[in-house]
Amino acid sequence: MFFEYGPFWLPSYLTLRQVPTSTQAALLYTPWNDLSKTMKREKRHREFVPVSLRQRFRSVFDSIPHIAAGLGQNMNIIAPSESQGEIVHPNVSSTSEDEEPVLETIPDSSSDVRPELSPNSLVAGSEIYPVDEQSTSNCDSLSDDVDRYVRRYTDRSGITISLFTISAFTETGQAEASIKVPKQQFHTGLRPVIPSSLADTPCAALGVQGVLDRLNATLGTSHTLNTPSVLSLLEECIEKNYDFGTVYGRLRRVWSRGNNNMEDELRRHEEGDRKMRQRVLVGNRIVNPNVGPRPCVVYPISHAWVDEEDRVDALTPINGKEWPVPIPKDANLNLIRIEMLNLKAEYTWLDILCLRQKDGLREDLRADEWKLDVPTIGYIYRSFSVVIYLSGLGRPLSLKEGDLDSDRSWFRRAWTVQEVGMDGRTIAGDTPDGPMHAEPIDDDGNYETDVLTRFHKQLKSLHTTQDIFNLLTAMRDRVSTNPVDRVAGLALPLWPDTIPAYYESGSLEDAWVALVNTTHEYNRGILLFQYPGVGLGCKKWRPTWDQVM
Repeated sequence: MFFEYGPFWLPSYLTLRQVPTSTQAALLYTPWNDLSKTMKREKRHREFVPVSLRQRFRSVFDSIPHIAAGLGQNMNIIAPSESQGEIVHPNVSSTSEDEEPVLETIPDSSSDVRPELSPNSLVAGSEIYPVDEQSTSNCDSLSDDVDRYVRRYTDRSGITISLFTISAFTETGQAEASIKVPKQQFHTGLRPVIPSSLADTPCAALGVQGVLDRLNATLGTSHTLNTPSVLSLLEECIEKNYDFGTVYGRLRRVWSRGNNNMEDELRRHEEGDRKMRQRVLVGNRIVNPNVGPRPCVVYPISHAWVDEEDRVDALTPINGKEWPVPIPKDANLNLIRIEMLNLKAEYTWLDILCLRQKDGLREDLRADEWKLDVPTIGYIYRSFSVVIYLSGLGRPLSLKEGDLDSDRSWFRRAWTVQEVGMDGRTIAGDTPDGPMHAEPIDDDGNYETDVLTRFHKQLKSLHTTQDIFNLLTAMRDRVSTNPVDRVAGLALPLWPDTIPAYYESGSLEDAWVALVNTTHEYNRGILLFQYPGVGLGCKKWRPTWDQVM
């Protein structure tokens, strides 16, 4: 099974789908990226715009009919008032091969375009708290530069730009006005976005030629059935009952490179991922915890888990329905996708989709994967762009008395110790009348209610630390469904060279001993010289888990 090979990364652009880790190790510099770099260079020349830039636009961007022919009824394009040669339309150039979450029941409706809306009108919604826009990521600033530069240039030159929109209505059937989170209502941008109705379409219904046409249109390529490997790859996808979103995620990386033998390259990626997983897990120890792709910027999602009675296990084509995806009853993965697009995310990581969950088709495989995948999650959150849903995944941010003391509070969960991000973080699910917009009533940072005051003080105190005693103090009041998770959640914040494999049925003390034995010698020295007491276990220098808690 193609999706057996470890944690997955999901690109926010186009559609949500999973792709094995190895297939996203490279960030592809497609035409959109080339244009981005060109514009960044041109920006240094202030307002000077070379005449040749108009031709460069035409060579980089595809024409409207090219995309329209490939996507058919699934995407409506702005009808131009001038000749087709004057229309600027971007190639789909997301720089990776994965896609985003889509629930099982999706209306077969088309994505619409709103030419009267500019990307600048989409800023209402989630609040950045506190985020340093200079340090968030080069990709963010580059994307903003491109959008501004394209608009400024095209305004002067009279070129018409097609803006692509997906909305809550087209993706879920819900009226936009009924969606409480503004950033989940719709997304409009320059980059084409595949609607979920296309992503969920079985390849068998499209046929080999139909899949080929849509891949070419989406990725801006011109492959034919005579291109080496194309026919055999597409036939294999149909035989395995893939939908278009899965095919896109599977083939995206190799499809745009124009290699003579894409099939061989795809097999090399899969084999490389298998070998990587075998190589980094030696016995009961992970000798190289940083196993994720390095060249791309990932927006990991951290979220509070709601009570079991408030969530549903949904089957979704994103993971081939291999395991039920636990999600709040009032949340929708498509709305989360829209919000992530509005946050300018290109890649995102979400545990319920990227980490095999319980009660799936391959429970035996889950236990084996978790040995490596669970302990290394923390590396994903060493990011400047962590997105946090404090009230539950995809839910509007709300706050009432008792929320901060609940065992379900994001601030009290064991795993969130490692999920705060390096510096910048975005509080998602924001609403205009939500707690993020409350104003202090005095200079001491007090708010109208005690719960609001506590909430904002806890937000401001979020930071990463490598100090072992600070981490242990932070973990004392945390809770977890599985007790051993309190130990596992400390592994990555300590920046170890190696970490223990994860065993969910192991004892707390065994997990703690394994962690201390693999942590950096500096931390072991701190325990030896600064812990105020003698260890009560088998080692006098090492306090037991009960002692440090």
